[in-house]
Amino acid sequence: MNITDVGHMVEETDENGVALDKMEVAAKRLKESKKSGKVEDGSVEDPNDPYQIANYYTKAFLNDGKKLGLKVASEYPDRVMHATGYIQEMIAMIEKLVANGHAYVGKDGAVYYSVESFPRYGQLSGNTLEGLLSGAGGRVNDQDQMNKKHPADFLLWKPDPKHLMKWDSPWGAGYPGWHIECSTMAMSKFACDIIDIHTGGEDLVFPHHECEIAQSCGASGKDVFARFWMHTKFLLVEGEKMSKSKGNFFTVRDILDGKATGNPIHPAALRYELIRSHYSTQCNFTIKGLQDSANAVRKFTEFAEKLEGAASGKPIPDRVASLQHPVVKEFLGALADNLNISSALAVLHQWMSKPGDDAAAELGALRVIDSVLGITELTKSTEGGDDARVQELCRLIDDARVRKDYAGADEHRKELVAMGYEVRSSAQGTQARKKFG
Repeated sequence: MNITDVGHMVEETDENGVALDKMEVAAKRLKESKKSGKVEDGSVEDPNDPYQIANYYTKAFLNDGKKLGLKVASEYPDRVMHATGYIQEMIAMIEKLVANGHAYVGKDGAVYYSVESFPRYGQLSGNTLEGLLSGAGGRVNDQDQMNKKHPADFLLWKPDPKHLMKWDSPWGAGYPGWHIECSTMAMSKFACDIIDIHTGGEDLVFPHHECEIAQSCGASGKDVFARFWMHTKFLLVEGEKMSKSKGNFFTVRDILDGKATGNPIHPAALRYELIRSHYSTQCNFTIKGLQDSANAVRKFTEFAEKLEGAASGKPIPDRVASLQHPVVKEFLGALADNLNISSALAVLHQWMSKPGDDAAAELGALRVIDSVLGITELTKSTEGGDDARVQELCRLIDDARVRKDYAGADEHRKELVAMGYEVRSSAQGTQARKKFG
C-alpha cells in the first residue's frame, strides 16, 4: 500500500478558480482543528510542514487500521510506503518514458505522458481518445491544454520552485504528477514489471488506473501492469451518499465511540460489517446492519468458545490437515469465486448451526476460517484491561445471589453494564462479555 504524501492538483479551487493542492487543503484543515481543540497537543507542531501533515494522517489511518485488524497496518513501514521516499525512482521512470517516446516536455516546461503513444489507453475504463474531453479527471485546467499535444495527456512532472513540496530534477525543481507514484513504487518495491492484483475505489478506474497502465507498460515494454483489477464501490450510509453536509459522515473512531449509533461498537463488529458485502457491490452502511454484524460476531465468538471447551485436552489438527475439512473447502471455494464473501459466510453460519461431532476437528477448521475473517484476534485484543475488576464484580454478583441480596447483585451488574459488558448469570456462575454493539 502506498501513502500519497506528495500533494497534487485536485478538483477544489480557491475564490479565483486556481486549483488547490491536497497538502495545502490539509494544512488549512489542521490549523482549524488545532484552534478548535480537535487535534491533540503535540500531534502536529507545525501545520505548515507538509511532512508533519502527512505523518499526522498516516498515523490516524494506521491506528484505525490496527483497530480493525487490517494486516497491512501492522506491516508499516515495510509494506506501507510513502511516495516521498521514491522521488528519485519516479524521476528515473519519467526519463525512461521520455527516451521511449511515451513522454515529452510541454511548452510550459512540464513533462506529460503522450496518450497517443499508447494505443491501449482507455481499455480498462472503456474510454476512447476521441471521446475524452480536455482536462479529463479534473486534474488540469483549460489554460494547461495549450501546453499539451493531446487534451488527455497527463502530467508526470511539474516544475514549480515555489511549490510547498519540491525536488530537483532534469526539468527543474518541482514535484511529480499523481499517477506516476503508484507505478514506480509497485515496480520498485517488488522488483517486477507486472503485479498480480491491483485494488482501488471505483472512482480510480479513470483516469488514475488507466494512466498507471499506460506509464507502467510504456516504461517496461510489457503488455500488462496488473493481472487483476479489483475496484470497490462507493459506501452508502442509510441509502445515501456519505457527506459532511448531510451529517452522515463517520470516521472509524466515530463509529467505535458510538457517535453513529448512540452506543460504542466493538471493532470486530465494524470489521464484519465492512467485509460482509462483495467488493463490487455497493455497501449500504446502516445501524441495523451494524447491529446484525454485532450479533453475528457474538454468535461466532460463542461458537468458538464452545468448541474450545469441548476440545480441551484433545490434539487440534494443524492448518494443513484442517484445510481438508469439507466446510473449509466450501468456504475457501466460495472466496475463490471472485471473493464471494456472501456465499462464504452462508457456509459458515449453516455450519455453526449444526457442526460435526469431532470438536477438535471443528475447532481446527474454525481457526482456518477465522484466519480469513479475523474476528477472534480482535475480540481478544480488546480484553484484559478490565479483567481484574470484571472478575471481582462477577464474584460479587454470585456472592450476593447466594445471600439472596438481589439489590446488591443488581448494583454490581449495573457497574459491569456501564463498563460496556453484557452480564449473564446461571447455575454455573456469572459471566461478563464485552458488548459487540
